[in-house]
Amino acid sequence: MSLLARIGQPADLRGLSRPELVRLAGEIREFLVRHVAVTGGHLGPNLGVVELTLALHRVFDSPRDRLLWDVGHQAYVHKILTGRAGEFTGLRQRGGLSGYPSREESAHDHIEHSHASAALSYADGMAKAGELAGETDRHIVAVVGDGALTGGLAWEALNNIAEAPHRPVVIVLNDNGRSYAPTVGGLARHLAALRGRAGYERLAGWGRQVLGGAGTPGRALHRTLHAAKEGIKEGVKEGLRPGPGEGSAEAVAPHSLFGALGLRYLGPVDGHDLTAVEEALRRAKAHGEPVVVHCVTRKGLGYAPAEQDEEDHLHGIGTIDPRTGRPLRPAGLTWSAAFGRALVELADTHPEVVAITAAMPGSVGLNDFAARYPARFFDVGIAEQHAVASAAGMAMAGLHPVIALYGTFLNRALDQVLMDLALHRLGVTLVLDRSGVTGDDGPSHNGLWDLAMLQAVPGLRLAAPRDAVTLRQRLAQAVSITDAPTVLRYPRGAVGPEIPAVCRAGAVDVLREAAVAGGVLLIAVGTMAAVALEAAGLCARHGVEVTVVDPLWVKPLPGELTALAADHALVVTVEDGLRHGGVGTAVGQALQEAGVRTPVRVLGVADGFPRQAGRAEILAEAGLAARAIAHTVTQALAGTAAGAVPDGAPTVSASEKR
Repeated sequence: MSLLARIGQPADLRGLSRPELVRLAGEIREFLVRHVAVTGGHLGPNLGVVELTLALHRVFDSPRDRLLWDVGHQAYVHKILTGRAGEFTGLRQRGGLSGYPSREESAHDHIEHSHASAALSYADGMAKAGELAGETDRHIVAVVGDGALTGGLAWEALNNIAEAPHRPVVIVLNDNGRSYAPTVGGLARHLAALRGRAGYERLAGWGRQVLGGAGTPGRALHRTLHAAKEGIKEGVKEGLRPGPGEGSAEAVAPHSLFGALGLRYLGPVDGHDLTAVEEALRRAKAHGEPVVVHCVTRKGLGYAPAEQDEEDHLHGIGTIDPRTGRPLRPAGLTWSAAFGRALVELADTHPEVVAITAAMPGSVGLNDFAARYPARFFDVGIAEQHAVASAAGMAMAGLHPVIALYGTFLNRALDQVLMDLALHRLGVTLVLDRSGVTGDDGPSHNGLWDLAMLQAVPGLRLAAPRDAVTLRQRLAQAVSITDAPTVLRYPRGAVGPEIPAVCRAGAVDVLREAAVAGGVLLIAVGTMAAVALEAAGLCARHGVEVTVVDPLWVKPLPGELTALAADHALVVTVEDGLRHGGVGTAVGQALQEAGVRTPVRVLGVADGFPRQAGRAEILAEAGLAARAIAHTVTQALAGTAAGAVPDGAPTVSASEKR
């Protein structure tokens, strides 16, 4: 029987010997590769925290002691050790195990969302609540990656945690030198200097073991060396700094950053040495004050394809061959890659164009740009607010920044979009990858909010390309706009085939013309054009004539839409964003203000937090599959003909939805 099969709860770990723990770590890595290869998910981060997670659950008593996983994509091992190993066949599937911590799944999970840099704030709040409740026997442990510490929210939390030494919080810094890409900035240099102490700490450990076992003379020599070491450290604390040419301050005082905040610092510790990690965690647990335990780990450890993947150590994967780590189903040309190519082409003839990413150059298609124009490429770390505000400064100085983010992460920078870009009417382009329904990464990773949120930003222009051709065209237009922020948005995955327009109506692309006038006007937003055309074909079989148009720019709406709507009996809008407040709402308002009485039916996603499932599954459940759209169109048109204004979605069976 495998050791892993005997682990049903964290308490089962505490009776295992060191050799058994080493064997268990190997079994967990084999388990991860075997299962994540089938479902896809975050492989590299979890391979890197096996020993760290084992140590956490041996030292602390979860769920009474709260283990908080910042981001949470590295919590698969935690899930395995808390009784969920049997559910991994459904990882990231509809109704299955979430790829992130989930309070619905287990009492051992405390944070639902999966955005970086927030766990320390939760820890600070829980510590304050524990103090008020008089709790003295409950520990709060936040596991935070070095990449997450590039986010400003983490430092706001550290400032507050350090303010109260009587409120103990254990901060486990999981330092693998990366977020997706290598960690950047001054913090990265500081942590590199800390990691540079690791050889010294190993030597110190050897001295303690060898000299301590050499009788009275050996122990005396070890005490002398230890006192000398402590004296040097105290001198460093008093502010010793290098002179000119002697290297950085971090090289002399590598732990000064956390110490300056008033946080006790332990480490660096080899995060794959169970004995060392457990010892550090037990010391931190006993301190009774805020402590940083710095664990150095290797992303992808134990699986050769992940270790050898220089881009991101197989951070997030689709289905792969577990023997080679190679994808089983190549994605073809993705939206990210299509954008990356188009941006490089533009940059060749537009020297003012610069590119910005928030720690995800490969994920958003900017690797080629970074290689071709390294001086014009800026990775700011997991700091979307700074990315946008810094871009404002660049635009004021004559550049045209293009910021590539996941749609879900734009939420954190909305204030900067409003007050730094829109208020100053600056020519900055935001490119939102994975907008709309993302799917299997769960409720916090969908990019459903952009079309609704950005409607409120004065002067902003928003485009939703439907294919690679319109992506290149809209990007070129966006870069030419210097007096307003612009946004392009597209979904995750492969770009579909080109969808040519049959004609133009001013600034609107007509994708399908009804055979007779007065039918239904179907307004498709971005990649919903393909499903809208399919729905129009289904309607035609039932004698309902539908014209399908793509407005290209959905904020502000082209004026031609108003005239087109006036010539039809019904307008139906189709978008893969929120049904309320998005493009459909804007269309209805525009028609009302123009005095056009054509009724409008808005189709979109009603639930802002759909559970994990495939993109197609979520769209189908929202009534955005072709059959469901066709059913809605015919029912709404029948209601209009009978004198009823469409209001609310008609009942559609599961088979009709699909």
